[in-house]
Amino acid sequence: MQDNDAGRMSQLLCDLKQANPQLLQSEKLAAIGQLAAGVAHEINNPIGYVFSNLKTLAEYVNDLLRIIDATDQVDSLKELQALKQSLDYDYIRDDAKALIAESEEGIERVKSLITALKDFSHIEEDDFVFVDLHQGLDTTLNLANNELKYKAEVIKEYAILPPIECLPSQIKQVALNLLTNASQAIKGNGVITLRTGHEGERVWFEVSDTGCGIPPEHRDRLFEPFFTTKPIGEGTGLGLALSFSIVQKHGGQIDIHSQVGQGSTFRVWLPVKQPHSIEQAQGVP
Repeated sequence: MQDNDAGRMSQLLCDLKQANPQLLQSEKLAAIGQLAAGVAHEINNPIGYVFSNLKTLAEYVNDLLRIIDATDQVDSLKELQALKQSLDYDYIRDDAKALIAESEEGIERVKSLITALKDFSHIEEDDFVFVDLHQGLDTTLNLANNELKYKAEVIKEYAILPPIECLPSQIKQVALNLLTNASQAIKGNGVITLRTGHEGERVWFEVSDTGCGIPPEHRDRLFEPFFTTKPIGEGTGLGLALSFSIVQKHGGQIDIHSQVGQGSTFRVWLPVKQPHSIEQAQGVP
């Protein structure tokens, strides 16, 4: 009987191991879906006021056309001036400039969000490339803004970094997971600090929050698949497991410092160059 139980347990562990890649991929897709919902909300705001501005500008254009058409019909300059005054021409001129500037800003916001989401969504890339880590972090912050802005002030403390060799969208996935966890750890309002640094042949980025902190008995299990301290329905327990897997794949590590009631810091260490690039530079076949 015990042999049967051991056999079933062994088979269960084997099945879980085989399912792990699919589960992690599902976590990636869930993150993309969550981002899409947040980005849709972020896009809706500028689109809303751009649409409203266009309606107002259409009314202004009609009034300006009336003034232009009147130049062929009025008998004196005074009549034209009276028409301009009745249509409040000075206000139209100033407000039209402001509406156009505001609309341009809104369209740029939409453009940057779409570009960031497109950049983030390449989750199946296989080639390591040299990239600007700060640009990737800023892209992730841009996308996560809807999640963060109601919970925390975000402070950036960036050091001077060399380009690093990585799978960019996967590192952004790690940053997104850490930023989302930091936001969820904060009850009410707090501060999230995103820092970077460079030591020797490694760079690091870290996410610090002023949230609830992590109890000591939970820290050794944070990267276990399915382990979560969040209420049912609020977490799958795969986000940190996926992050750990990605960082390991890059030859890096994740350090954790946390105090209950004061907050947590997750620091991700990454090599500037991957081992295969170092070997090629040294002429190793």
